[in-house]
Amino acid sequence: MTEKQPHPFTKLTQRMLPFSDAVSEDLSFAQLMRLSLFQVSVGMATVMLLGTLNRVMIVELSVPAMIVACMIALPVLIAPLRALLGFRSDTYRSAIGWKRVPYLWFGSIWQMGGLAIMPFALLALSSYQVVGPDWAGEVVAAIAFLMTGVGIHMTQTAGLALAADRASEETRPRVVALLYVMFLLGMGVSALIIGWLLRDFNSILLIRVVQGAALVGLALNIIALWKQEKVRPMSKAERAEPRPLFRDAWTDFLRAGEAGRLLAVVFIGTMAFNMQDVLLEPYGGEVLGMSVSATTLLTAFWALGALCAFALAGRLLGKSADAYRIAGRGLMVGLVAFPVVIFAGPLHSAPIFFIGAGLIGFGGGLFAIATLTAAMTMPAQGIAGRGLALGAWGGAQATAAGLSIAAGGTLRDWINSLAMSGVMGEALATPTTGYSFVYHSEIVLLFLALVVLGPLARQQRHASSESKKAARIGLADFPT
Repeated sequence: MTEKQPHPFTKLTQRMLPFSDAVSEDLSFAQLMRLSLFQVSVGMATVMLLGTLNRVMIVELSVPAMIVACMIALPVLIAPLRALLGFRSDTYRSAIGWKRVPYLWFGSIWQMGGLAIMPFALLALSSYQVVGPDWAGEVVAAIAFLMTGVGIHMTQTAGLALAADRASEETRPRVVALLYVMFLLGMGVSALIIGWLLRDFNSILLIRVVQGAALVGLALNIIALWKQEKVRPMSKAERAEPRPLFRDAWTDFLRAGEAGRLLAVVFIGTMAFNMQDVLLEPYGGEVLGMSVSATTLLTAFWALGALCAFALAGRLLGKSADAYRIAGRGLMVGLVAFPVVIFAGPLHSAPIFFIGAGLIGFGGGLFAIATLTAAMTMPAQGIAGRGLALGAWGGAQATAAGLSIAAGGTLRDWINSLAMSGVMGEALATPTTGYSFVYHSEIVLLFLALVVLGPLARQQRHASSESKKAARIGLADFPT
């Protein structure tokens, strides 16, 4: 009897279905879509911290901008914990056999708890506090932001590691594409819904919306983790064995020879690409006289460049291209992008400025994806596992991003104050001076990153192509 062939129309609809090629024998499409809901939850919490609550604190609650900046920086500054969290999820032991699910669960609890107390903390931080010491509002708000940040880092690190565990080598690049899209979708949809709910702002409504978001996030994460991890029961003797120490695993990770230098490249390169993050739109408005709607399009151009880089890097890495050389190309694109942005000012050219913004996104995207892939393709050393490598990359990248954004804004204000006071001379007494100083600083950092990256690229060129193919992973571990 001949086997029945599927109808051609069925195969056509399967090919047209978005991300249908991300499924594998051990990870069906329904399971993959359900697992990706943790990215929606993380995207929603990120919007709450960096967007909605940022604006509410400054505008509606009249909290000083310096305090707001410190609160928002707290979740970023604890990003190095991702390495420890990833390692703990690698080595966790339970009678059921779970490794990632407990960290997904407790990350969800931390995330929900932080958002649950957040509105009361913010009200105490403003003039609504009537009892207790003056510093109580700042302390409670800091605790709320820290709890939410820990929850985001724990949930995303464990969730991405679980997705990487379940995906096959062939489907891992498509899995990361789906997770990336779901993260952006979670941010976009959450921003629209939360903004609509808070259109008539009052304190009671703020409490309802933020706590409602906390419950929705918990529900999404529970649905995401349900029956996702394969169970391998462990005996009491196995659970009683001494667990490896983080310092030993970290030593093994660095012993790979290139890990320490790669993390330095990630930190310096991320600093170089992200110092302008809070300056592009003000630069367009203050120097080029662009409208608010026009400067808002800069984010779209930046995102378009990043998505093009994402597609190109995935194609090149799928052909076993050298990740270090791709990272170097991203840095070289940055060396073109920032001069373009700088020259847009004296030329008063908005089109040139938009091109520069797109090139920054393209170069930064190539650099980020390539360095992550390089980190995860290092030969395994001792007890260092996938979760540790993922956490180390994410910790270095997130910490550098947070510090660079703060440094960019601070340097711009400091240099502008000196320039406008006449200290630098009459020729530099313009609002452009501070921005230009930051952009030139980023160019210097890009050159420094290339210098640090050089030995890695030379070393990788002499590596065996067969060993690279055997160790290569896809992009499914991209943590942001």
